[in-house]
Amino acid sequence: MRIVVKVGTSTLTHTTGRINIRHVEMLCKVLSDIRNAGHELILVSSGAIGMGVGKMNFPKRPDDMPSKQAMAAIGQCELMYFYDRLFSEYSHVVAQILLTGEDLREEKRRGNFINTIFRLLELDVIPIINENDTVATEEVSVGDNDTLAALVAESIQADLLAILSDIDGLYSANPRLDPTAKLIPVVRELTPDILAFAGGKGTSLGTGGMATKLNAASICMKAGTDMMIVNGEQPEILYKVIEGEPVGTRFIGAKI
Repeated sequence: MRIVVKVGTSTLTHTTGRINIRHVEMLCKVLSDIRNAGHELILVSSGAIGMGVGKMNFPKRPDDMPSKQAMAAIGQCELMYFYDRLFSEYSHVVAQILLTGEDLREEKRRGNFINTIFRLLELDVIPIINENDTVATEEVSVGDNDTLAALVAESIQADLLAILSDIDGLYSANPRLDPTAKLIPVVRELTPDILAFAGGKGTSLGTGGMATKLNAASICMKAGTDMMIVNGEQPEILYKVIEGEPVGTRFIGAKI
């Protein structure tokens, strides 16, 4: 299978913004094992701004654009350092790709991106993608990495997008506020009722939330790609995802 895995800031870092070493080490181990099994793997990783905030000991994520871009520049170095070191322990080479919305919207640039991805996969390299927050502005940004991951999955005709989040999947209500909320295991159509289940954004260091995940699901489903939302607290859950076990919420892509 050709699999895109998106990991959010809440999975990669503690609330302080500092890296969650246990999570990241296990994530790299599991992803390396999945690659060893013969699957093509692309990682879309958030966390640059959050890690920059942690490294600079800021009390919270900044609000102004220059500071966000500065934190992204600082944090991206830290993020790739950890990925490079941890994946190399399992004999895997990684490559960094930083994108803006224009890279996926403009035909020639999109073609160059796709060619690069496929060549990296041929070379048995694991591409690690993030939005280029250091230069992205409102006009050229994708906005969130859930959508970015879906656009990547669409571009390379991935079989599956797996989003690792801080929640088990899509619920009928916010499970943190409503004890009667029920997990929805399978979604075949994004009906108004399903879309109404989306709440606000996620953690204070991240930019996502269920609304961005449903937007990502819409992109994937139209492209014929399945998408899953699962809890990234235990990265080993990706084994169950690959084996088709009933975990999280699976959005079924339209089959032509």
